[in-house]
Amino acid sequence: MSETSLDRDTVEEYARWFRALADPTRIRIMRFLSGRPEPVPVGEIADHLRLNQSTVSHHLKILHAVRFLTRRRAGASIRYAVNPHCITDFPSAADILIGAPLDSCRKPTSS
Repeated sequence: MSETSLDRDTVEEYARWFRALADPTRIRIMRFLSGRPEPVPVGEIADHLRLNQSTVSHHLKILHAVRFLTRRRAGASIRYAVNPHCITDFPSAADILIGAPLDSCRKPTSS
């Protein structure tokens, strides 16, 4: 598969994914949340990573915007979890480079 066989929308989406992961804090957030069976409140993420809650909220917003994370309100807090579709659908850099078949992160069925 050549680069020209990827449509513009797909290329733009992949670029957004990689930009979202191009920050060490966002990688730490994804790693932390990937090991949690239930959605986690922002405060718990901030405490675990020893970061200000506003900093964590900023990064969560970016990860949610590219659909790496789902979120749901639980009382006064918002809880975040890794979008299970992205675990199976996120293409690795090697897949893109070698032209392996790619799927996009689908919108989660809940949230």
